[in-house]
Amino acid sequence: MELKTYTISVYSENNIGLLNRISAIFLKRHINLESFSTSESEIPNVFRFVIVVNIAPEKVHKVVQQIEKQIDVIKAYYHTDEETIFQENALYKVKSSSLFEERQIQNIIKESHATIVTVSPEFFVIEKTGFREETEQLRKDLAPYGLLQFVRSGRISVTKAKMGISEILNTFKKQ
Repeated sequence: MELKTYTISVYSENNIGLLNRISAIFLKRHINLESFSTSESEIPNVFRFVIVVNIAPEKVHKVVQQIEKQIDVIKAYYHTDEETIFQENALYKVKSSSLFEERQIQNIIKESHATIVTVSPEFFVIEKTGFREETEQLRKDLAPYGLLQFVRSGRISVTKAKMGISEILNTFKKQ
């Protein structure tokens, strides 16, 4: 069974318990979530979950159908990596002495197109936006210089093609 990476977008109302019900759908099928993020969408009062999974192509449609059966879900979509534009964001907290004593660390930051967002006497924080491989490579590169903390966001994505969620919501307004 060949697995493929899919980004599932779920448009929903912002109600308590929906996250639990959606995660139960994946739990019952023994599907691991590679990434999960949520935020307001482009539509007022509508939230968007972005879920990344590695799953067999024949299973993704069934999972999305189950998600759409949830009462608070307006619409769910799934897309391949080729159909989306996606990024992740990462923060790296490194001891400040490295910034001043190790010239190489400045080159690492510059070559990775990362940004220093804050500097204090004890530490500095670097921000990097990019693909998972890029944020992971910077983590590995910074580790020898006293990496104190590391955190990476879930995938955020937009589709290359129009999804039509606004048109779906407009039909509800007319009824």
